[in-house]
Amino acid sequence: MNIPQRAGLANFPPYRQGKAPKGIDGLQAFKLSANENPYPPLPAVLAAVTAAVSSINFYPEMAAEDLTLAVAGRWGVSPDNVAFGAGSVEVAAQIIHAVTNPGDCVMFAWRSFEAYPLLATAAGATPQPIPLAADGGHDLAAMAAAVTPRTRAIFICNPNNPTGTVVGAAEVETFLRAVPTDVVVVLDEAYVHFNRDPGTAVGIEMFRKYPNVVVLHTFSKAYGLAGLRLGYAIGAPGLVTNLRKVAVPFGVTALAQQAGLASLEAEDELQARIDLLVAERRRLYAALLAAGLPVLPSEANFLWLNTGEHTAALAALFEENALSVRAFADEGIRITVGTPEANNRVLDVARQAAGLLAPLP
Repeated sequence: MNIPQRAGLANFPPYRQGKAPKGIDGLQAFKLSANENPYPPLPAVLAAVTAAVSSINFYPEMAAEDLTLAVAGRWGVSPDNVAFGAGSVEVAAQIIHAVTNPGDCVMFAWRSFEAYPLLATAAGATPQPIPLAADGGHDLAAMAAAVTPRTRAIFICNPNNPTGTVVGAAEVETFLRAVPTDVVVVLDEAYVHFNRDPGTAVGIEMFRKYPNVVVLHTFSKAYGLAGLRLGYAIGAPGLVTNLRKVAVPFGVTALAQQAGLASLEAEDELQARIDLLVAERRRLYAALLAAGLPVLPSEANFLWLNTGEHTAALAALFEENALSVRAFADEGIRITVGTPEANNRVLDVARQAAGLLAPLP
């Protein structure tokens, strides 16, 4: 049987999920490959989801009205500025489908979030990657210079996944003034809660000043709702209307909506967990640096090791110690900040790596 297949699909790489760790006798396994929050949902969130379970025989409210009002109130915007999806990655897909035609370009730094080129290609658009600067950050000057009449959307991941670097407010303003106003600039702030850089660009502030800016947020990271899939965009009303048109119907489940509402109401309690993860990130960074590993400063809930040709060997060492990390062949390793116990294991491996893999670049 000849099954119809879209042209080029055979060569289309699927998104790669962070793998689970392999169990090792005598060692607890830790998954540090997916940037997940290592802590369980807050009690109020669990209670809200539990209460909603009994009605999952009904479709969710497609407009997510209560959650829309809550997010709009949280950021001081109109409900007409807010669009939801099954995770911010699905909202990113909505943006690309809403603003591009086949052959139009979607620009992003590279390396950045792995889904960007996949989402662009799936929509029939052309990925337009621009190399990162030498420090692992966005080269916004090069990105501005690379804009063409076919560039319809630009994604800026801040902090950047996987390098953890941030873009400054002043450089983003310079970039936005250089980019045509009919190009949508998406500030993807999936890790915004962990960003303590005082000079960082702030998405909502840029949105208020530049109508072509869209802000992406997710409940998957700091809020710990990765398994429920909930994210949103804040953008101009006309764009938001089109995002809702191309969204998957009923894509945001009733459980996700209730969990999102409860999470917003529990942000003060959530902050203690965020502060703990930031403190652990700083501890990990200092110790990895002291161990002689090529770690970059990070404002996210992960750290990037610029291990180059040593990547496979170091990734194997982590695996031998019941730790799963995200390895990018011949480039580097991204390590999610976990519990203190998991992070201590990372440092044990770092001490081994310092002797086994020297000299590192």
